[in-house]
Amino acid sequence: MEKEKQLVFGHKNPDTDTIASAVAYSYLLNKMGYNTEPVALGEPNDETKFVFQSFACPLPRIIDKINGEVKSVILVDHNEPQQSVDDLDTVEVTNVIDHHRIAGFETKNPLYYRAEPLGCVSTILVKLFAENAVEIPLNLAGVMLGAIISDTLLLKSPTTTDEDINAAKALAKIADIDYRSFGIEELKAGTNLGAKSDLELVRQDAKSFDMNGVKVRVDQINTVDLNEVFDRQNGLEKAMEEDAKENGYDLFLVLATDVLESDSRLLVWGDHKDKVETAFNGKLENNTMNLPGVVSRKKQVVPPLENAFKN
Repeated sequence: MEKEKQLVFGHKNPDTDTIASAVAYSYLLNKMGYNTEPVALGEPNDETKFVFQSFACPLPRIIDKINGEVKSVILVDHNEPQQSVDDLDTVEVTNVIDHHRIAGFETKNPLYYRAEPLGCVSTILVKLFAENAVEIPLNLAGVMLGAIISDTLLLKSPTTTDEDINAAKALAKIADIDYRSFGIEELKAGTNLGAKSDLELVRQDAKSFDMNGVKVRVDQINTVDLNEVFDRQNGLEKAMEEDAKENGYDLFLVLATDVLESDSRLLVWGDHKDKVETAFNGKLENNTMNLPGVVSRKKQVVPPLENAFKN
């Protein structure tokens, strides 16, 4: 008797890791006798398309709601409900594979939950493939490598662990590729900002957080030239205001990150700007602040903001 189908997906505004993880985990589960399909909660970005095209790996279909399609789902690269599918409360979550904090997540029944403080979910999946004695095919190794490169900014982010480095090297060997040269091409592919509108830029890699009752939105824009972003500051601020008013965000931050120099500059809209200054021990000038050495939203931006809102 065939098992009931489950959907596997990551967070909204999907990045390379969230889509690669859904595809890879679905493949592993199906090899183990499950019936799953990977899907995405949004259009893949340019970097993700580059990675999947480089290894001739099909991208999953896009959904915005479950709409009764399945009774249970599997989450990767997230657990917070506001980052997930809109009608998540209509289905049962049976598995979670994640590397983020756990917040606002609860289930009625026991589930398989694997969370590790690593730089990338794909690193966890490398371990799961090994634990279940399933070989990683070349195309999956390539997109999983691309996910690690993306989430760790080519192993330079402070979220990078020795396990991420070892996983990247192992995947590069399977994919028969030099991860350093491929990584530079990949990161550059994700910085084609000129083709995107201001609203697309502030939405493309944005996540929402509840910080002591304040709805905070944090977007990250990767670039190889910070001036390319801030030459558009007026338009970006208008887009942030539009998106915030439409969705009820109290504070909107855009973290522009130079992926080659590993530095960032912050653009801020909304209330509670004093909390931003407290969080990063600096002063906003024209709604901006330089953040040398800051590249990780998860580890270097969200935690100090949360601490500022607690005090």
